[in-house]
Amino acid sequence: MSRLHVVSGKGGTGKTTVAAALALALAAEGRRTLLVEVEGRQGIAQVFETEALPYEERKIAVAPGPDGAAAGDAARGGRRPGEVHALAIDAERALLDYLQMFYKLGSAGRALKKLGAIDFATTIAPGLRDVLLTGKACEAVRRKDKQGRYVYDAVVMDAPPTGRITRFLNVNDEVAGLAKMGPIHNQAQAVMRVLKSPETAVHMVTLLEEMPVQETADGIAELRAAGLPVGGVVINMTRPAVLGTGDLDIAARGARAGVAKALSQAGLGGARRGGLAERLIDPLLEQAREHAERVDLERAEHAELTALGLPTYELELLPEGVDLAGLYRLARELRRQGPI
Repeated sequence: MSRLHVVSGKGGTGKTTVAAALALALAAEGRRTLLVEVEGRQGIAQVFETEALPYEERKIAVAPGPDGAAAGDAARGGRRPGEVHALAIDAERALLDYLQMFYKLGSAGRALKKLGAIDFATTIAPGLRDVLLTGKACEAVRRKDKQGRYVYDAVVMDAPPTGRITRFLNVNDEVAGLAKMGPIHNQAQAVMRVLKSPETAVHMVTLLEEMPVQETADGIAELRAAGLPVGGVVINMTRPAVLGTGDLDIAARGARAGVAKALSQAGLGGARRGGLAERLIDPLLEQAREHAERVDLERAEHAELTALGLPTYELELLPEGVDLAGLYRLARELRRQGPI
C-alpha cells in the first residue's frame, strides 16, 4: 500500500477537496495521516474551515470510524479514531531547515533570508525550490519515532495542477544531474527514491468534461514516461442521470407526443391546443435535450478514462457545496470504493 499519495488535477476540478477527503479516508481506525500543501494558497485551511496553517504540523481533524460512525462512537466501541495533521510547506523555511541540517548555519541562516539569499538560491537553481517542497513531504513519509514506527501511516500531498505535476516531481532528477556530489545531490537522490518507489502513487482528479479528461490523459502519459508511479483517477462532481434510458431517447428525438403523454399522466391535462400541458412541452423538451446531450458527453468521457486502465473512483457533486459535513461524506465514499 502506498504511503505517499500525490493528488493533482486541472484547476477547477476540486483537487484540494479530494486531497482533504483522501486524507480523512486514509486516517481511520487509529491511523495518522499528514496532509501537505505546497502551493502557498492555504486551500487546506479553507476546506477544513480553520485558521491559516503555519509552517508546522498541526492536527486539524479526527477521521470518521470504519463504518462512517462519529469519532466518539468509534472510541467508545474500542476503535481508536484516526487523526489528520496538516502542514503548509514554505520554500524559504524549508531551505533554512536544509541549511541548518547540512551546514549548521543557525542564526546565519536567518541572516541569509534577510539578505535575499533564498530568492537568489532558488533563482540560480530553479529546481531547488521543488526539491525543498517535495523533500519535506518525503521526509515525513520516512520519519520514524523512537520505537522505530512510522510517525505517519500515510502522507497526502495537495500538489500543483496537472500541467506542472511531472516537472514538479521529476525536477529532483534535474537537480541531481546538476549537482554530481554533496548534500544537494544526496537530497535529490533520496527524494527520487521515494517518489519513484511503490511507496508513492500519483492520483489525478478530473471532471467528466472534455478538457479535464484530456489533461488527465496527457498528464498520466507524462508521468509514465518519466517513470513516476500513477495511482488512480478520481472523477469528481458527478451528477446522476435524472431521466431513464427510454426518457433520454424521447428527449433526444424531441418527441412531443411522449412528453404530452407523460404530462397527462402526471395530472396536467391533455395536450390539447392552448392547454397547460402543451405550453409546457417546448421548454421541457429543451431542458431534456440539454440533459440528454450532457449524459451522452459524460458517458463518452467516462469511456476515455476507463480506457486508461487505472482504478477509478467517483465522487458526487454536493449541490449545497463542500462544507465539513460534505467533506466527511466524500471521505466515507472514498473508503467505500477503496482501497486507493
